[in-house]
Amino acid sequence: MCRGVQHPIHGLFLRSYLSQVSRDKLPDIGSEYEGDGDTVMDAVEFVLQNFTEMNKLWIRMQHQGPVRVEEKLEKERSELRDLVGKNLHVLSQIEGIDLEMYKDNVLPRILEQVVDCKDELAQYYLMECIIQVFPDEYHLQTLETLLGACPLLQPTVDIKTVLSQLMERLSNYAASSAEVLPEFLQVEAFSKLSNAIGKVIEAQVDMPIVGVITLYVSLLTFTLHVHPDRLDYVDQVLGACVKKLSGKAKLEDSKATKQVVALLSAPLEKFNEIVTALTLSNYPRVMDHLDSETNKVMAMVIIQSIMKNNTCVSTADQVEVLFELIKGLIKDLDGTHGDELDDEDFKEEQNSVARLIHMLYHDEPEEMLQIICLVRKHIMTGGPKRLPFTVPSLVFSSLKLVRRLQGQDGDVVGEETIETLSSVPSPELALRLYLQCAEAANDCDLEPVAYEFFTQAFVLYEEEVTDSKAQVTAIHLIIGTLQRMNVFGVENRDTLTHKATGYSAKLLKKPDQCRAVYACSHLFWVDDQDGIKDGERVLLCLKRSLRIANAAQQMANVTRGSSGPVILFVEILNKYLYFFEKGNPQITSAAIQDLVELIRTEMQSDTTTPDPASDPFFASTLRYIQFQKQKSGAMGEKYDPIKV
Repeated sequence: MCRGVQHPIHGLFLRSYLSQVSRDKLPDIGSEYEGDGDTVMDAVEFVLQNFTEMNKLWIRMQHQGPVRVEEKLEKERSELRDLVGKNLHVLSQIEGIDLEMYKDNVLPRILEQVVDCKDELAQYYLMECIIQVFPDEYHLQTLETLLGACPLLQPTVDIKTVLSQLMERLSNYAASSAEVLPEFLQVEAFSKLSNAIGKVIEAQVDMPIVGVITLYVSLLTFTLHVHPDRLDYVDQVLGACVKKLSGKAKLEDSKATKQVVALLSAPLEKFNEIVTALTLSNYPRVMDHLDSETNKVMAMVIIQSIMKNNTCVSTADQVEVLFELIKGLIKDLDGTHGDELDDEDFKEEQNSVARLIHMLYHDEPEEMLQIICLVRKHIMTGGPKRLPFTVPSLVFSSLKLVRRLQGQDGDVVGEETIETLSSVPSPELALRLYLQCAEAANDCDLEPVAYEFFTQAFVLYEEEVTDSKAQVTAIHLIIGTLQRMNVFGVENRDTLTHKATGYSAKLLKKPDQCRAVYACSHLFWVDDQDGIKDGERVLLCLKRSLRIANAAQQMANVTRGSSGPVILFVEILNKYLYFFEKGNPQITSAAIQDLVELIRTEMQSDTTTPDPASDPFFASTLRYIQFQKQKSGAMGEKYDPIKV
């Protein structure tokens, strides 16, 4: 009946029934039907013949109606495909089929049928079936035969999915046990797959670029699983991808872009550290084909990988490659402008680059200096928006090196780097960095260098820092840094101190002037062994700040009709107490007594504005004086004459 029924659907179901009822009656090893002249080969012959006939009937189905119902027929055919595939499943269950028989007889016969049928649906489905039903070991040993059929299939067959499935199965097989890895090397699995993919791409000229890249992603995943030590294979896959992409414009297809990101992310995930990926010469070349937005995304992935794995990038060559990879974050690519980017995203990107700079380190100072110079070369191309984020990291990285080289001559920091920042609209930041550098020069005992940095900071202050609040912050930073400096000789220190006190007295608001001037008093009294202790000039500063506080009170009188808060006087009183305790002979208990009385009088005045801060501050200061008076010994005696 099977031979007699020619109607495709009837024939299919009849032969399917034949396959079902005969599956447990085949002359297989260990079955009751073995022997009597019947062999496993007869069983194979029977199933293969049934498979061939069913496949022909299945393909004939599409010619069974008018063209207008073609879509309906295609749907029906798709639903009946499992009837044909069951034959291959039966074949895979026959115990007697060993690798030799599969290699010499079974696979060639199935593939002959697949190639000859010239039907897109049948070819795709049957290739899928072969990969799914037969064992991984058989696939590995017959790789050449299986792959040889791929370029012979119809150009419309989705061969990339078939090959991807095959590579996925082989990857899992390799991962299942380390003992099978030598087999992969023995059969040269990588080069066979690589060649097959090349041939398929050549044969299918219309394959979209996303299909091509998907194939390379699968090959790369296979390589990383099976040959994780063979970086040359990984680079080869990336190289093949570059070759295919070259000559084309930047990728605009979002699916293809996603696949390229997957291709570039795979080595990072596998090796858990970027340094390995930096040795792949084709890695940056693949990145070049991404549009600038995706290029940035990939650059962030790379930086995050470094942060997550705490990777230390330690040679100048690696740094060069790394900065080539993340250039999308460091400068505007292809005429694109950072303005288009969301402000928050931009800050996050630039902060990531700044953090990355701290991950670059080498024990050898010469190599580290080379790294710093390289980073400087790259980040200086970043433009005014980026520099305020990236320069500080570079400067601090340089200062770290300077401190490691303490005692050796030379200015390593590179003053021009900070100068660039002062030309960018970020003078306050540049000023801070100059002061940091002056401190480093101080630690290294380089007086001329420290003096030069201070001079630059003062020039910036005079010419660029115009906002009054920024001026207050800047002057306190200058005073604080100068107070810690011990490298200057008398003349240089006097010049700088004179400048600082001069700027303090010229601040816009009287309270700011007062606070900056009394802060300057610390410049004349440095409380360490060899520190400066010029009591007279300390007193001059404090008296001057008192005069300014008085002037502020009178001005408040004129403008508001009532005097301002007395908090400035309380602050100055605390400075008097500080220097009094430090043993400054110019600060006497009588002067402190006078100041306490002055504050009391001011606070009791009807015109004084009540201030929630100054009352408790003054009360607490008086409690402190009382506490010191009660102490035994020298301190108690010192405070004794003060009446509170």
